[in-house]
Amino acid sequence: MPHRISVHVPFSRFKEFADRARRARRDLEFYFSAEVLDRTTDSDLHEAARLLDYSPRIILHSPFMDLSPGAVDPKVREVTLERYRQMIKAATLLNAGMIVFHSGYEKWKYSLNMKIWLDASVKTWEVILKETEESKIRIALENIFEDNPENLVQLMDAMNHPRLGLCFDTGHFNLFSTLSIEEWLDKIRDYIMHLHIHDNDRTGDNHAPPGNGTFPFKRFFAWLSQNLPSRNFPSMTLEAHSEKDALTGLKRLKEILPKKENE
Repeated sequence: MPHRISVHVPFSRFKEFADRARRARRDLEFYFSAEVLDRTTDSDLHEAARLLDYSPRIILHSPFMDLSPGAVDPKVREVTLERYRQMIKAATLLNAGMIVFHSGYEKWKYSLNMKIWLDASVKTWEVILKETEESKIRIALENIFEDNPENLVQLMDAMNHPRLGLCFDTGHFNLFSTLSIEEWLDKIRDYIMHLHIHDNDRTGDNHAPPGNGTFPFKRFFAWLSQNLPSRNFPSMTLEAHSEKDALTGLKRLKEILPKKENE
């Protein structure tokens, strides 16, 4: 079955693109900032759901600025959980199948003591998985500042939950990884749930279309095709930050993706 490519859209701008998304029958990943979450009403979400009457695959991306699922301070974790609960409500009303969250791990912030982050993170994700048990929403944790995936693998092993997996972000890998793409993927192969696709030249998180930077997309998709059965090929979102880049990125992905995974 051809692979479906979702497109990143800030929820605050969805109405601008709704007609085009419907005509293209485009799958979508909505990003919610904290500000947008606070001003979005149930009525707004019901209206968006009405506009999504073509049954697309819907993924949500949680706010991340200042949030810390692995926080040592219980009050910081409490605020983080409050935001995450807002995301669960939005996902339920939009009939989303997955929410993407950032891992929140920064090795220098935790003085290279990964266990501090791990123990607190387990508490957070236990709560979120319990609160999404009825809806069966899948939870994908995204790499950002990690230079290797050890903390993510340890968290996956500790949780051992079928609805919890990893969102591999190509642009963040390109900026921060000290490993080759094959070494990184070998370590997370059992946990890859979703992909964020964008590129950069390693000078900043540019969210450029594939091919406008230095990420090795051909090697990346070759590894996925060779190591993951078609039925387990992860979902993916093109995380372009402009309409022009999104159109360019979709065209490039059709050229890069192995034929059996291409739309």
